[in-house]
Formats: sequence, C-alpha cells, structure tokens
Amino acid sequence: MLCVAFLYSDCSKKGDAPAPPPATPPVEIPAGTADYWVTTGNQTSLLKKQTSPLSFFSSSAYGSIIEVDSTRKFQTVDGFGYTLTGSSAFLINRLPIGTRNSLLQEFFSNNDNAIGVSYLRISIGASDLSPTVFSYNDLPAGQTDVNLDNFTLSKDTVDLIPLLKQIISINPNIKILGSPWSPPVWMKDNNSSIGGSLQPQYYNVYSKYFVKYIQQMKANGITIDAVTIQNEPENPGNNPSLSMTSSQQADFIKNHLGPAFQAATLNTKIIVWDHNCDNAQYPVNILNDAAAKIFVDGSAFHLYAGSISALSTVHDAHPDKNVYFTEQWTSSTGAFDGDLKWHIKNVIIGSMRNWSKNALEWNLASDAAYGPHTSGGCTQCKGALTVSTTSYTKNVSYYIVAHASKFVPAGSIRIYSNIIGNIYSAAFVTASGKKVLIVLNDGSTDAAFSIKYKGKFADTNLAAGAVATYVWN
Repeated sequence: MLCVAFLYSDCSKKGDAPAPPPATPPVEIPAGTADYWVTTGNQTSLLKKQTSPLSFFSSSAYGSIIEVDSTRKFQTVDGFGYTLTGSSAFLINRLPIGTRNSLLQEFFSNNDNAIGVSYLRISIGASDLSPTVFSYNDLPAGQTDVNLDNFTLSKDTVDLIPLLKQIISINPNIKILGSPWSPPVWMKDNNSSIGGSLQPQYYNVYSKYFVKYIQQMKANGITIDAVTIQNEPENPGNNPSLSMTSSQQADFIKNHLGPAFQAATLNTKIIVWDHNCDNAQYPVNILNDAAAKIFVDGSAFHLYAGSISALSTVHDAHPDKNVYFTEQWTSSTGAFDGDLKWHIKNVIIGSMRNWSKNALEWNLASDAAYGPHTSGGCTQCKGALTVSTTSYTKNVSYYIVAHASKFVPAGSIRIYSNIIGNIYSAAFVTASGKKVLIVLNDGSTDAAFSIKYKGKFADTNLAAGAVATYVWN
C-alpha cells in the first residue's frame, strides 16, 4: 500500500500545513480614568494636573489598596475656605483693580483656573487681624447704649463689605460665618477690649446686637449663614477677646440669643465653642442643656491643642448636631513641606473624617510683615496670600485649601475610604456624581498604592510628603 500511515497523514495533501498562530492574550479595556492634581513638599509641583490620567483595570499590581465606597455616606459638606479678616480685605482692596479682580476670580469662581472657595468666616467687629480694634457700638468711657441707637457697620463699609459684595457677585452661594472677638467694651466687666466677661445685665442687649448685625448685613446684600457665640472663649489674652464659660454660653443662648433670633424670624445658625480640640466637654455641656440645645446647630473647633478626633467625640455625644472646623493658621516660621503635610492630614482630611461640614484655614491675606494686626494681635499669622501694593504671591495654605475647594463643592457628601499606614485619605461624591479622593503620603518614602472603586483598580504613586486629589466619574 502506498499510504500505510493513513491514520496519521493525508495522502491527498500536498505539502505541510502551517502552524497555528500563538494565542494572543486579550487587551483589557480600561474601566474609566481618573484625572489628578499633585502638590509636593519641595514645590516642584503645585496643584499641577498630571498629563496622564490613571486607568481603572480589573486587578492591581500593588498590595496597598485605598477602597472607595460611594454606598457608605456620611456628612454633607458646606464648603472649604478661609477667614476674610479685616486686614485681608484692607490689603486686597488696595491692589490695582485688574489684579484684585483676577485674585477674586481665581479664589471664588468655578472656572478651570480657579479654586472655588465656597465658605468664608468673618469677624463680627474687629478680630486681632484687623488694622484697629473696634465694635459696632463704641462709646466714650462711662457711657452705655442699651437701645443700640449708635450701632453702626461704618468700619466694615470701608473694606470688608465692598469686598464681600464683589465675592458674592462671583459666587452668590458662598456661605459666610460671623464670629465676634469681643462685645462692645461697655458691656464687659473690665471695660477693656482684652479679656473680661460679658455682664449678665447686657445679655439681652448683646442678643439684639447680633440681630442688628445680621439684619444690617442682609440690607447690604450679605447673608450671614451662621454665627459663633465667641471666638476662643478660653483665650482672654488676645486683643480683642472675651472669656466665656460653657454655662454662661448656654444661659446666653437659651434665655436671650435663641429667643431673639426667633422673634426676628432669623434663620442664621447658632454655633457654640469655636475653640480648641482639647475641651470637647465645653460644647457637650451646652448641648446637654435641652433648653439651649434646641437653638444650637452645632459646635466649631480649632486645633491649636488637642486631637481632631474631638469632633467625633462631640458628634457621637449629640449626633443630631453638626460639627465645624473654623480656624487653623500657618506660621511665619513654618516650612512649606511640614505645613502642607500637617494641615492636609488634620485640617482637611482629619476634619472631614471626623464629621466636619467645613474646613477653614485662617487669614486669607497678610502683608510681608504678617500684618496688619491689632496691638497684641497675632504677629506670625501667614496668609494664604502675601499681598503688596501691586501684586500677591501664594503661600502654603492656598494649596492646602485648594486641594479640597477646587474639587469638592458645597453639597458634596463624604463617602467611605480607608487609611493605609501613612497614606491618609478622604473621599466624596459631588452633586453631579463625580468621585473625589484626597490622598496624603505622610511617610518619608514614596508610596505605591491602588485606588479601588466598584471592583476596579487604578495604580498610582505619590512622593513622600505629597498630596494628590483624584477625580473620576
């Protein structure tokens, strides 16, 4: 037979068949991408959008995973921003009009080149970062004015109110919090702008002082969303300042300020404490007073002492009330890299992870000498901007706030994200459905990690001491 091996070959086939091509692994299609912006401690990248977006895939090359879960929701965010001190307004208003307009657009608009600041704190009367000490009812020594006939916002009409009107024209929805550093001195037991206590016989008059302030600001086109009762009530050494105990604050609210707001049909929120995280019992004492609590929206905090976890302590004691973070300053002696890490970790990420509805840095602007300030006021408070007569430069707290304010508008909701070692994070979903993740590498070495969302992973790296904000749909 000619084809003895017919089981193994085809006699009619001419030549050998070509080998089949090797199997080609399928190319994985990215399940979406994330844009991200980075600021490094050495300032080689300053809120810089990275040229190559991250892609989400079905697996990760890294063992460190930040999981973001938009089904686990926490507080709604009111905004991020600064205190617009009297001195900030004074300096900004003296810039050339074109420079001033550019500055305000950069800070308060929502265009691509802006940072979208959505929350401001202002002082009711002077703060220690005002050019001079004043209240809205200053009288010669020995005189009183229980009818507040001499009440006037005239000092604020020079710089603060005109600047606020410009800001509101850019962002009509910006929230404004008012905080007093001192009542008029004739209401105090030491007749001084520094320290002392509010005399009980003037509690009702001082309540009317708050009402007049809110009403007259409204008449100027400025809505005061909330007030605190007293800036730093346990710091009577500042100029101006006032000492106020929790029992005094509770008495003032339940018997005077709350009813006065009701009678005037004001919707302005009342916020207590407005001082450090080392005394969570102070706001809890007030909230434990049922008659005071009904008028109180929440409690405000600074972090010059204590732990940011104090916000959760108060929230957990009264979960039906809000918490706010209203002040933290960067010092003239601080380093950019150290301040960036500490403030992002505590003020931005820390406050948000502990239920705060806002996060505010201290003064928006100062001059090269860290002024103007009152006699005895802060001499080392560095603004987000250093302002000269013709220009301004950006300092570290500009970037601290911008990494949140630019991407997390008011109305966003904090959602779940985890912390891995030195990698700190806070996550949000915006009203438009975008997911935002702020990440800090608080370690001393570069970090490789993956962002996990809905079973997909985006691998990335972040330099030691750097912060990044990631945004995806």
